[in-house]
Amino acid sequence: MTHRLKTVVSFMAVLAGCAPLDTYYKPGATVANMQRTTTECAVSALEKVPPSTQLVRDPPQFVPPHQRCNSHGQCHVTPGYFVPGAVYEIDPNAQLRRRVVGQCMADAGFDPVSIPACPSSVARAAPVMSTTTLPALNAKSCAIRNRDGSFQIVTRG
Repeated sequence: MTHRLKTVVSFMAVLAGCAPLDTYYKPGATVANMQRTTTECAVSALEKVPPSTQLVRDPPQFVPPHQRCNSHGQCHVTPGYFVPGAVYEIDPNAQLRRRVVGQCMADAGFDPVSIPACPSSVARAAPVMSTTTLPALNAKSCAIRNRDGSFQIVTRG
């Protein structure tokens, strides 16, 4: 891995540690049950609202001609030209599919939540462990993201 790529990956990891934990939540449910239900809802949503991947192209941009002259009065004209628009994929069904997942999770008793990241002082003081059962949340709840992708919900003192 190049030095620049390592720097970017490290920076992204730091940012991820500062980001809130956005997840579905039901106090008392196990994390395994929440993850299993999320997967089941996502698969169901894919069946009900399949992807409709479409290629889209931005319109081309015209770069007008321009003239450059040197100190001797000799000029050169660069003719105008078109720059083709970027091509990218869209899925018009993606937003509806996310809503279907949300409805499925709500039917299973889970609500979407955004738990703020714990301050670094709290994260350093907490023992390294993973939450296995989702606790009741309050205004002092925060999340610690572990390197293995798991998380820990704590209540600040």
